[in-house]
Amino acid sequence: MYYLGIDLGGTNIAVGIVNEKYEIITKGSVPTLANRDGKLIIKDMAELCKKLVANAGLTLDDIAYAGIATPGTADSDTGVVVYANNLPFENFPIADLLKEYLGIKTVYIENDANAAAKAEAIAGAARGAKYSVMITLGTGLGGGIVLDGKVYSGFNHAGAELGHIVIHKDGKQCTCGRKGCWETYSSATGLVNMTKEHLIKARENGVKSLIEDMINGDLNNVNARVAFAAMKQGDKVGAEIVDEYIDYLASGVTTIINIFQPDVFSIGGGVCNEKDYLLKPLCEKVAKETYGNGGGPRTEIKIAELGNDAGILGAAVLGL
Repeated sequence: MYYLGIDLGGTNIAVGIVNEKYEIITKGSVPTLANRDGKLIIKDMAELCKKLVANAGLTLDDIAYAGIATPGTADSDTGVVVYANNLPFENFPIADLLKEYLGIKTVYIENDANAAAKAEAIAGAARGAKYSVMITLGTGLGGGIVLDGKVYSGFNHAGAELGHIVIHKDGKQCTCGRKGCWETYSSATGLVNMTKEHLIKARENGVKSLIEDMINGDLNNVNARVAFAAMKQGDKVGAEIVDEYIDYLASGVTTIINIFQPDVFSIGGGVCNEKDYLLKPLCEKVAKETYGNGGGPRTEIKIAELGNDAGILGAAVLGL
């Protein structure tokens, strides 16, 4: 039996056919073109699904169901996207439309971060764990919680917005309207902004940093990699940035662990390419602050394993 996993993003729609071993046997993508009518987006989604099924030598009868990982608030009971900030969806019946356009009986939907968390729980870094949490460090900070094998999303399907816990009262303004949200400090965007702030301060104090050469002296060239790159070469400013960033990241991770005590806490997103340069100091900081750290089993903090395929795989396992 095979499953269609659909990762719906603001830029692209990625679709994969997944087998019972959680292997993607084929995949493809088309542009979302998010500024058009939502029905046209779902029609393109359905056409891509049909193309991939045919190219794989299968028919829709071989497909057990389709799953959609979507941004925004996804009502998994009704198949309706209640709201998605970057897509033209408001109380949008995405599951019913895909059933109609694709000619398939069963379609599941879930928030994309929640779906990725389930994928890691079934086929990734948290496989075998009964309780797991995943965050993704990207433009924002997405989160997903899996309890006893099931995605936790609250009574209104809007739960697990982990990036919007406050770790700094009256801190930096967040796009959600609050101040001091974890996302503003620990997302990749937060790291970029932190790097710029430190460089400006270093310039004011006459302190030279290797980062200046990496960005050709232009703050617009700052990305989430340069602080780590400079730190690895012994740069003091880079080391200060990385240490501050991981301090904030550890603050949120510790809070989530203290609430849920998951078997595994996995972290995805581009920042995780730093691997042990991120993970080792993070684990050390979390270990000092975790409640009840004197003994007993402890949450394992790991780098997520599924990378860019987490959305496809997460969507594909929604019916399991």
